[in-house]
Amino acid sequence: MGEAIIFIGLLIFAAHLFAMIFSTKKIPDVLLLLLIGIIIGPVLGLVYPDFLGKAGTIFTSIVLIVILFDGGLDISIHDLKLSWKPTITLSLSSLVGSIILVTSICMLIGLTFINSLIVGIILSGTSSAVVIPLTQNLKLGKSTKTALVLESAITDIICFVLALAFMEASKEGSGVNIGSVAGGVFSSFVMATIIGFASGIVWSSLLQKIRTFKNSMFLTPAYLFIVYGIAETLGFSGAIAALAVGITISNMEYFHFKFLERYQKNRELKLTDGEKDFLGELVFVLKTFFFVYIGISIPFDNTIALIAGLSFTVVLLIMRIFIAKFFSPKQSNGFDKSIISLMIPKGLAAAVLASIPEQMGLAQGDMIKNVVYATVLFSILLCSILIFIIERYPKANIFMRFFFHPKRKNKTNASLNEASSSEILEIENKDGESF
Repeated sequence: MGEAIIFIGLLIFAAHLFAMIFSTKKIPDVLLLLLIGIIIGPVLGLVYPDFLGKAGTIFTSIVLIVILFDGGLDISIHDLKLSWKPTITLSLSSLVGSIILVTSICMLIGLTFINSLIVGIILSGTSSAVVIPLTQNLKLGKSTKTALVLESAITDIICFVLALAFMEASKEGSGVNIGSVAGGVFSSFVMATIIGFASGIVWSSLLQKIRTFKNSMFLTPAYLFIVYGIAETLGFSGAIAALAVGITISNMEYFHFKFLERYQKNRELKLTDGEKDFLGELVFVLKTFFFVYIGISIPFDNTIALIAGLSFTVVLLIMRIFIAKFFSPKQSNGFDKSIISLMIPKGLAAAVLASIPEQMGLAQGDMIKNVVYATVLFSILLCSILIFIIERYPKANIFMRFFFHPKRKNKTNASLNEASSSEILEIENKDGESF
């Protein structure tokens, strides 16, 4: 027990060191934390995923809630208006393309069509728990950052609803009602947004009173857990509800209701700097343990699954490059598009969904879990490493050089094309020129 407590303390110190390394050397802390998990888990066998039992599932849900809420606090209504159309386009194009490609490859390695489709759906989204921390440490345009955060939340819903529908169909041996699935996705998104919006309005109106309580800092996360639980219990997306609460609280200047005027007039309706700092510390600690936990959970005893996971990651990256080229927000510059093309990491949603087929007793359920877990590993590794390379060494940004270079519209752009990659990156980050 003493050794475990010492390790937890050292891990938190190491996480702060990794964060400093990320800000100075551009080596993502996500990558380093993942490697620690792999070393103490699959490599040395000191810790196993089963060690946490059901607590592991609860922990990953808490991480998702807090990270999505924190991400929502950084989204303004103005940015949302600019980004919702490209977000939908980016999300759907990536979703459909991923499902088609992954399903095709799964059938080649021996999975049945329905199981291949399930894997394709599970791996079609991006992970909020990975995307949000990475985007917060990168110099991205507001519209790009907003689109990536919203994409990760939207695809989570679609993946959950579609994957569960096909799992049930596979278990019962029946067909899938397309209308029912589409209705489930739409209702989950809309109702979760309404629940989150209403909850955000209520909490903002009560914040001034809540602050008079002693030791009240943790009441906001506690409230989030309740909102998430209510949404999930009603059959809607708790993740979207948590995101909506964050967006609502950070944009209270847009929401004025007569019946709430007595609770809102002359009051601080947003989180204070101190409350945001506390939330940031909470996100930091949760993120630290989450990525170590993911590293511990990766199986290394199935060669076929590892090869399949690596293949999926490479194929999804290639596809994502073209999606970033044609479906990025109009305001995105070359560097932004490079980052969009790398945002293929899989995480919490994929890991949770991957364990369900085996629990349901579906044929090839163990293979589905191993393939998805391997893809989670390689997608996070590849995303983190490539982001490090293009952040640390701008001249190595082949994505911007060959795929996202500026068009020759005038002399200024022509001279810009002749500049070195590092100069291009510097100019783009300075003036946010759109390509």
